[in-house]
Amino acid sequence: MKQFEFDHKVKDQYNPLRNFALRLTRNLEDAMDLTQETMVRAMSNREKFHEGTNLKAWLYTIMKNIFINNYRKMINNQVVSDDTDNQYYLNSYSSKTGNLGERKIVLEDANKAIQSLSDNLRIPFLMAFEGYKYDEIASHLRVPLGTVKIRIHNARKKLKKALMDYDPSKSSPAL
Repeated sequence: MKQFEFDHKVKDQYNPLRNFALRLTRNLEDAMDLTQETMVRAMSNREKFHEGTNLKAWLYTIMKNIFINNYRKMINNQVVSDDTDNQYYLNSYSSKTGNLGERKIVLEDANKAIQSLSDNLRIPFLMAFEGYKYDEIASHLRVPLGTVKIRIHNARKKLKKALMDYDPSKSSPAL
């Protein structure tokens, strides 16, 4: 396969590659960068592609390997070395500790909010939380499947409103 023909076939895979990159990165800009890097690497390594091989799978493999290598680099950059006599590594992100008292208050408020729900909302919500499937809940409560879905949805909505003070989009929870 000639260089021009190969490049054209690689360019035809741009949209599927970008979609795959978007699923990997969950960020449009990162996905575009990953797609571009994949295409550059594929075109510069044309001699490694064997005719008759699935081009799309070959490109996906290149992309996946680039993504994994970039992820490993990012993780390694988050490790801070300590040059003291002890010679140990500290992960700067895992060294943070949370306030257990604050967590207890949040948990108590969540339990109060759940207990304040009416039985027809609380029971299906708690069953879903415990891992029961919707059809199992409907069978147990002897109500239609749609009713279970609506009750769980309404319970979540009421809980979200009751626990609005703990919204993570706010800078800090109001206690």
